[in-house]
Order: sequence, then C-alpha cells, then structure tokens
Amino acid sequence: MNSDKRTFLTISATFFLFMISLTAAFDSLDPDGKIEIKWDVMYWTADGYVATVTITNFQMYRHITSPRWTLGWVWAKREVIWSMQGAEATDQGDCSTFTETMPHSCKRDPSVVDLLPGAPYNKQVAMCCKGGALTSWGQDPSSAVSAFQLTVGRSGSSNKTVRLPKNFTLYGPGLGYTCSQAKIAPSSAFYSSDGRRKTNALMTWNVTCSYSQFLASETPTCCVSMSSFYNSKVTPCKACACGCQDRTACILTETDLQSIMATTNDNAPLLQCTTHNCPIQVHWHVKENYKGYWRVKITINNLNYRFNYSQWTLVVEHPNFNNTMEVYSFVYKPLTPFISKNDTALFHGIKSFNDVLLQAGPNGNVYSEMIFQKDSTFTLEQGWSFPRKVYFDGDECVMPFPDSYPFLPNLANANPILLSTLACIFLPIFLTFLS
Repeated sequence: MNSDKRTFLTISATFFLFMISLTAAFDSLDPDGKIEIKWDVMYWTADGYVATVTITNFQMYRHITSPRWTLGWVWAKREVIWSMQGAEATDQGDCSTFTETMPHSCKRDPSVVDLLPGAPYNKQVAMCCKGGALTSWGQDPSSAVSAFQLTVGRSGSSNKTVRLPKNFTLYGPGLGYTCSQAKIAPSSAFYSSDGRRKTNALMTWNVTCSYSQFLASETPTCCVSMSSFYNSKVTPCKACACGCQDRTACILTETDLQSIMATTNDNAPLLQCTTHNCPIQVHWHVKENYKGYWRVKITINNLNYRFNYSQWTLVVEHPNFNNTMEVYSFVYKPLTPFISKNDTALFHGIKSFNDVLLQAGPNGNVYSEMIFQKDSTFTLEQGWSFPRKVYFDGDECVMPFPDSYPFLPNLANANPILLSTLACIFLPIFLTFLS
C-alpha cells in the first residue's frame, strides 16, 4: 500500500510539473510564438543525403543573441556528418574507425552552432553565419532566419530507409526551449530566382520549439517601478523581485566595481546593489496631463555591469495603446494577438542609435516618451494610467502590488498651503461683495 501511494505521489508530482511547464510555455501576448526547425533533404548520396536545415524564429518579441543558438539531436541509427556548410559541430567525437575520409562529426548526439560573420565563402550558405543571432519576428523577419547544410552518411538513401533524428534540443543561448519530436511534413517547394522553375525537397520534417520562462530561470529577470507628476511618491520594484542575493555579491560603490573588475575575468552577472536584485528595471512615469492628451516617459535601466543587451525588446500592455499618437526614440509596433483588442505595444531600439542597452553605469539606460489621446475610459484614478504587463527581451517583469501605485491625492488634502492661500485672496473679495 505504501509503495502504491509513493508511486501515485511521484506520478502526480511529475504530471503537475509537466502541466506547469506547458502553461508557462503559452504566452497570451504571443500565442503563435515558436521557433521552427525545418529539415529538407535536397538529394541523395551513395550512403545518405544532403539536407538544408532552416531555423525560423516566429516569436514576435523574443530573440536569440550572444553568445548564440545551439541545436542538438540524437541520431536514430549510426549516422555521421561528412561535411557542413554554414554551421559546425562543436565536437568531432570518436572517428577512429575511419581510415580514409574523416567525417566532420561522428557523435551520436551532435551539437551544432552557427558560423561567425566573415566565415570563408566556401563555408557559407544563404542565411548563415550570423554568430548564432536570431532577431525576433516582430523586429525584422528577414533576420529571424538562419540556415545551414549538412551531408549525412550511414543513414540510408531513400524515403524508406532514412530514419528521423530524435530528442531535439535548442539552447538560445541558455535553457528555456522545449522541442517536439520530428514529424514528416509536406515537401518544401523552392523557386528559381526568376520564379519560372519550381523544385521540391525529396523529404521534409519539422520540429517546433517553444519557450518557457519557468524553465529558463529560477527567478524573474526584470521588474517595474512607477511614478507620476501628481504624487511625489515613487513606487519602487518589489523587494527581492528577482531573488534575495547576498549583499557582498553586488556592487555598492565605484571602488567595489574597480576592485572586482581588476581581480575577476568571467561573464557571471555583476549587479548594482538594489532591494529588488534585478538586472533590468523598467520605470513608467506619468509625466503630463493635457486637455485631450497625456504623456508617459518609460526608461529601461541596465543594472548589470557585465552585459550589454543588443537588439533588446520591450512589450507593454495598456488599454490606451489603441490611441497612441506619438512615440519618441523607440521603434513602435502594435501587437494584436487578438483582433478585438489593440492594447499591446512592441518597442525596440533604433539601429545604430539605441538598439544596444549598454552595461550598468551613466550610459546604461534607454528611454522614450509617448503621447496618448484620451478616450472615454481615461482616468488617473485607481492606477488606470499604469501598465498591466511589461516584458523585457521576452521575459515577464515583476509588477508592484496594485495598492502601492502612486495614488491621485484627495483635493481636500492635496495642498493645504495652496488652499489657504486661495482663501486669503478670495475671502476679502467675497466679503466686500456681500457688504
């Protein structure tokens, strides 16, 4: 009985964790977001085939930057990679059984990375050699695709003898992606440059990889703070929003920074000392309230002394984005995952101006101001003017508690000095009028 109970609890816990990972992988602001890997067999060889592998990032605001993507799989039989173009396997493995031509990789579970820009022309293929970077689809679809070609041996050379690889993994650059098993798909079509001739792949299979913030990191990576023109109170990020680390592991003064930089040379995060311990802080400031419009300033602060965020993205959900009049310094694109609503915005930097968020310091921030047209729902009460959700680089940021938002002061107590001054001015006039 005890054994059955333990088995039931183990199965229940496993199922619970599995369901959590599935839930976390679904993003309501990007329901179709995924990375698709397409494997096209272009032609057969004596003992295998030549295939083109295409990696497409269909995620609207989650990209892959430095150091790179890494794609892995497990061969179904005893396949080897004879050669590669546009990418390379990180480990050749044990090829001691080969005495004449040496394969590029003999590992049963190869890991493949993109070539760096400037690779020799005879090593390149179309859409390769970006150093493993994949822009998000919402930023630039043309840069959201990467490809490489490989020659596979010992695999069989027909549709009936080829076995699909299994257990695909994608690191982008760290954990977070879960990949499906490969599935046979309709053969891809290819067109000549003049569009007059069409050819088909001999065989095609697809793999879909989805992202989960729950799997990528034990703690959040960003937080949101708030302020307004009508209240001197600043709502800070939640305490320990990104974990509660040892105060000796962060930078408190410039002297601490110089000392640590001089004695260590690694890529481990090195953060400013804050109560929230987040590498990224997004600040939303309600700046002005005009007759028919209102203005917001949004600032992204990098608090990591060892990391620059290139091709960063910011996503904000707020009901007034359907009446956006002007956005300064950021590229703005509406996100409409649901046709009935237009309340979500994608922002990213302007190329060669502010598309790189520099490491912590005087220049470690980027900012923009936005002007919204008021509609019937506009109010400064009950936190309506503050965002509902904020994402940085595809990860959801921790919001403050709603009851801590800057509140609209009660007019009776808003400024007693000003009210008494007005009374002193207008009371004699009023008494004179009565007399």
